[in-house]
Amino acid sequence: MAEVKEMTIPLRAAWNVPRTRRANRAMAEIRNHVAQHMKMSEDEDLWIDEKVNHVIWARGMQHPPRKIKVVCTREEGFPIEVKLLEA
Repeated sequence: MAEVKEMTIPLRAAWNVPRTRRANRAMAEIRNHVAQHMKMSEDEDLWIDEKVNHVIWARGMQHPPRKIKVVCTREEGFPIEVKLLEA
């Protein structure tokens, strides 16, 4: 049975680094937030959908969004999936 969680990830930490590294830091914050809230173990993998990456990088490296809404899914035998919340 799959575990599904909808979450809003704050990306404010991405604004505390030099502006030429903000989008990179935002992606790292998504990984950290999902790993913490999904209680990811050492042997699990994390897969982030390409659409999430496009949303983070849409306004360039220097202006990522302040927060993002995603859906995280965990299934046995598969990596944890992170996808955009479709409204």
